[in-house]
Amino acid sequence: MSVPPLIFALVMWFVGTAAVVWLDSRPRHTFAASFRLAGGAALIALGAVWQSAGDTTWVGSYIGFSAAIVLWGWHEMGFLMGFVAGPNKAPCPPDAVGWTRLKLATNTVIHHEISIAINALVLFALCWGQANQAAPLTFLLLFVLRLSAKFNLYLGVPNLSDEVFPEHLAYLKSYFRVRWMNPLFPFAVAGWVAITIWSWLAAEASPANSGAAATATLLAGLAALGVVEHLFLVLPMRDAKMWTWASSTKKTEAQPVKPVAID
Repeated sequence: MSVPPLIFALVMWFVGTAAVVWLDSRPRHTFAASFRLAGGAALIALGAVWQSAGDTTWVGSYIGFSAAIVLWGWHEMGFLMGFVAGPNKAPCPPDAVGWTRLKLATNTVIHHEISIAINALVLFALCWGQANQAAPLTFLLLFVLRLSAKFNLYLGVPNLSDEVFPEHLAYLKSYFRVRWMNPLFPFAVAGWVAITIWSWLAAEASPANSGAAATATLLAGLAALGVVEHLFLVLPMRDAKMWTWASSTKKTEAQPVKPVAID
């Protein structure tokens, strides 16, 4: 392979995240055009997935992985720009607890989660019975990583790194909790470490330079990045600082909605 899969996974993640941060930090009147252009790129990515579904080479794996990243970026833009989130756009009431709080929090993002789930089903349908499963597996991994991170933010972590939320989504912060630890976190990290190791072992067991080896290695790299992102939730450093250079504006306004601090 001309580019090692681990490096390719890191570059795609880095470039994709930086692009979304830059586009989301631009003036709001640019959001509609950016989202439409990204939607066109997403359609091209779907076509690439369909065309490469039978490709058993490492090139096919790279195409599928890249297409999944493009599709994921489009969904993230829709969420961060406020086009696809949920019916509830109000801060969490101070007295909301238990099931009421969970229901309100779910309704802030449910439309976005449903759209991602539908996209995952489309990818699996396009690749059903085919040799190249890089796109659906990559997209599914990103989806589960997102859910894992969101549940941990909901239950409470020390470091929210909520600078990535633009002003029009500030109400979401009220559904987060600041606490030293939650019962899910250690199991989530252990699970992602296990997936990273399993994917790496699967790559080692596959023929060298094959599509199967490339796909498994790409997934291992993505899962490892997921472990790092989860650790940022508890470490005394803010991963959002990594993306300030990609922002086209400097956001200095104080956020009116604060997360709940407990423990």
